[in-house]
Amino acid sequence: MSPYIQSLRLRTLPLSVSGIILGTGLAGWLRWDVFVLAIGTTLCLQILSNLANELGDALKGTDTHQKGRAAYGLQSGKITKRQISGMIILFAVLAVLFGVALIWVSFGTLFCTQSAVFLGLGLLALIGAVTYTLGRHSYGYIGLGDAGVFLFFGLLSTLGAFYLQAQTMTAEVVWSGAAIGLPCVGVLNLNNIRDMQNDRLHGKHTFASLLGPNGARCYHTLLIIGCLAIMAVFGQWWTWCVLPIWVWHLWYVWSHTEKLDKQMPVLMFTTLMVAVLAVL
Repeated sequence: MSPYIQSLRLRTLPLSVSGIILGTGLAGWLRWDVFVLAIGTTLCLQILSNLANELGDALKGTDTHQKGRAAYGLQSGKITKRQISGMIILFAVLAVLFGVALIWVSFGTLFCTQSAVFLGLGLLALIGAVTYTLGRHSYGYIGLGDAGVFLFFGLLSTLGAFYLQAQTMTAEVVWSGAAIGLPCVGVLNLNNIRDMQNDRLHGKHTFASLLGPNGARCYHTLLIIGCLAIMAVFGQWWTWCVLPIWVWHLWYVWSHTEKLDKQMPVLMFTTLMVAVLAVL
């Protein structure tokens, strides 16, 4: 596989579209042009975050060759820091272009209060994607990565997609956004459980490392249970089709200390399934 493609971390992309699908579906799939532009925007932001994460960890010396995870392009030495910086600029520009087009198509103008709010939220998302591990004050190194994922992948993604379609808001959408954000946080938590020892050695204080191995696993369990519980409250029972997979997933997480990387695609794709099932 090309090292450039490898650094895009394509397997994470299904996770990034879950909130968009959920919000759009709850709005009734009113406008497909808005949906397509929202997908393009979130995919660019996700790839931007992946690239910035790789560069940020490399600059801080965190991404050494770790047991249980694949080496990405920069870590393996197949691409340079200059090359990945160029990729970061490219996807930042693409995210801006898609985002501006999305707002223009949704509201018909960039010069109204709604457009200004969404331009501000887009800027916040762009900054959040870059500064998770990149920069002197990266929030992923002080235990705030989980909050960032919950905000951007859960609430902002779902609520934004819904509002751009329906231009209104409901309590159910807010809670649904919170629900889909929980397993998204679970993916990051799983990643941080896997990398806990290495992160501690390099001064990366993730929420998982603050909780410790067993505490992080308890937290992981609550994230999974919380998602299904919220969905049940709002009668989205189809989402419980993932229950057998998530029970097995939790058993694996609790009974294994290695090869946790194999569970990340499982949680990513089942999170996407939850989003799809919630709008059936």
